[in-house]
Amino acid sequence: MARIVLIDDDVSLLDVLGLAFEDAGHVVSTAADGRAGLSLIEAEAPEAVVSDVTMPHLDGFSLCKRLREAGNEVPLVLLTSRDDELDEALGLELGADDYVTKPFSTRVLLARVAALLRRQAARAEPTTTRRSVGTLGLDPERLEVTWGENALITTVTEFRILEALTDRPGIVLSRAAILERVRGDTVVAERIVDTYVRRLRRKFEASDPAFDRIETVIGAGYRWKRDG
Repeated sequence: MARIVLIDDDVSLLDVLGLAFEDAGHVVSTAADGRAGLSLIEAEAPEAVVSDVTMPHLDGFSLCKRLREAGNEVPLVLLTSRDDELDEALGLELGADDYVTKPFSTRVLLARVAALLRRQAARAEPTTTRRSVGTLGLDPERLEVTWGENALITTVTEFRILEALTDRPGIVLSRAAILERVRGDTVVAERIVDTYVRRLRRKFEASDPAFDRIETVIGAGYRWKRDG
């Protein structure tokens, strides 16, 4: 059971989703606009958030941006009626964890949120020990990333991508293989992996302008560059 915040200005859809998530065993709180949703998130500290993109007062992209700028890494799924990959890329650039286009199957949305909750639960699960790959440090128990002496804030999905790449340094992983590893599906456009990787690179480069460990292999995918 998890506490879920649902935000959408379509009250009828909000009612349907609220019932579906409650039937799945979750505790649900709802808001009909972005500003009210943000206040609800700050007050209740939910385990996951599902938010529409087009809303009054504060849209879903702005909501996501405010949360991430405040250091709130709650798993966030954005909903939109615009079937536009540019919208999807923008949402992910701002720090969203997943993206579902309307109309959608409620079962699919529930499954996506459940997958994010499982990944988030890794923070509370006992693991072996923190591991290092050269300058990179990964702590699976806390989902913490360090580069040298600097800590980097990543989303759950970004952390899983780093795990996938660094598990086999020097080995090329296709976009499909990365999606399968970090999300458990390949439903979304594979090019979305490029957005995740671009965001990761920016975070590392902010700490170390010479960062070059994530290599693009044209036509194949990505790999973590071996030391030396």
